[in-house]
Amino acid sequence: MLYAQFTGRCADRPIVDRNGKDRNLQFDVIVIGAGAAGLMCAATAGQRGRKVLLLDHAAKLAEKIRISGGGRCNFTNLYAKFDCYLSDNPHFCRSALAQYTPQDFIAMVERHGIAYHEKKLGQLFCDDGSERIIAMLDEECRQAGVERRMETTISQVARVESGYALQTSMGELRAESLVVATGGLSIPQIGATPFGYQLAEQFGLPLTPLTPALVPLTFHVEDADTFSPLAGVSLDVEARAGKGKFRENVLFTHKGVSGPAILQISSYWQPGMELTLNLLPDADAEAWLEERAGSEQLISNALGEFHWPKRFAEAWLDREGFNKRLKDLGLKQRKQLAESLHRWRVKPNGTQGYKKAEVTLGGVSTKALSSKTMMAADVPGLFFIGEVVDVTGWLGGYNFQWAWSSGYVAGMNC
Repeated sequence: MLYAQFTGRCADRPIVDRNGKDRNLQFDVIVIGAGAAGLMCAATAGQRGRKVLLLDHAAKLAEKIRISGGGRCNFTNLYAKFDCYLSDNPHFCRSALAQYTPQDFIAMVERHGIAYHEKKLGQLFCDDGSERIIAMLDEECRQAGVERRMETTISQVARVESGYALQTSMGELRAESLVVATGGLSIPQIGATPFGYQLAEQFGLPLTPLTPALVPLTFHVEDADTFSPLAGVSLDVEARAGKGKFRENVLFTHKGVSGPAILQISSYWQPGMELTLNLLPDADAEAWLEERAGSEQLISNALGEFHWPKRFAEAWLDREGFNKRLKDLGLKQRKQLAESLHRWRVKPNGTQGYKKAEVTLGGVSTKALSSKTMMAADVPGLFFIGEVVDVTGWLGGYNFQWAWSSGYVAGMNC
C-alpha cells in the first residue's frame, strides 16, 4: 500500500525518530503530495517564513508534471477562468484564479529563464521539456527553506492540541497546519492513490462522485468492429454531450474514440448518454448535397473535399447506409445523410478508465472548503488543494493552473 490506512487519535507524546531518539519534527506546515499543487503551496508557505515539510510516497518528484503535454508540460492556459472548470459549485474556483492568475505563473517561468510557446487556444508549453518546470518549483522550494522527504509513507493522521500528528515511516511528525495535495485517482501506474479522499472522509468532509475525466471513450462491440480498423484516423469535429460542446479533432482508436474533442467531452459524458459528432462543422451538408445532386461521383470520393480519409468515408457511409453515388440520393435521403453528417449519434459503452484519464472528476466537496483560503470550514488548519478537490478543468493547461492557484492560496493561509 502506497499510503497506509489511517485511523484513531495519536497520543500527545514526545516526537521521536524511527530509532527512538528525540528529534525536532515539529513544523508549521506539512504538505502531503509533492506534485504541482503541493510544490506551489510549499514554496509559497516557505516564502512567508513558515517552517514547511513536503512529503510524498513516490521516489520521483512531480511525475505527473514530467509526463504531461507529451513531456513538454502544458503548464497553463492564457484564458483560464471559472467557466472552464466543472464542479458542483462552478463559482468556487473564482477566488483562487483571481488571487493567482496565469500571468502570475508565467512571470515565474520567465524569471527562471524558461522558454515557452503558445501551441493553440491559449495553451502554453515549455520549449525544452517539463523537467524545467519541475526544476523551477524545486528551486523555489529550496530557496524558501522547504524540507522535502520522498518515499515516505503515512499510517495515521490525527488532530492533537498543537494541530496535527502524522505517524510516518520517518517517525511521528507534527504541524500546526496540514495541506492535502495528493491528487486524484488518474494514472495509478505512476502512484495515484485514494489517500486524500480517505483523509477527507476521516475528518467528516463530504465527497462528490468520482469518475475518470479527460479520458478516451470506448465503443460497443458492433461499433468497434466497424471502426477499429480505422485506428489512427483523425477528423476535425464538433463534439457534444450533456452541456458540453467542443470543436477539436477526434481520433479513432482500436477501442473507440480519443483525441482532444473526445477528452474534453468525456468530462460531460455520463454512462448511457449519446455522444453527438458534427462531422462537417464548417459546411451546410444539405446545401452541399443539393448542389451535387445528379453527380456520378461516389459520395465517399466527394467527402474528400472535406479532407476525409477515403477508408473512413467508406466505412462510415457503409454503416449509415449511404455508400453510393450522389445521383442515387433522393431528396429525403439527402436530408437524412445531411442529418447524419451534422449529428452523428454514437452511444459509447464506457471510458478507458483511470489508467488513461488525465484527471479525476469530482472530489472533496467545495461546500466544505473556503474558496478564499482552501481550508476546511469545520476543521481548522486542514487544507485541500489541486485535483483532490471537486474542481476539474478543461484540457489544455487549465488543471495545472488550478494546481498553481489553489496551491498559492493555501500557501498564503496555512
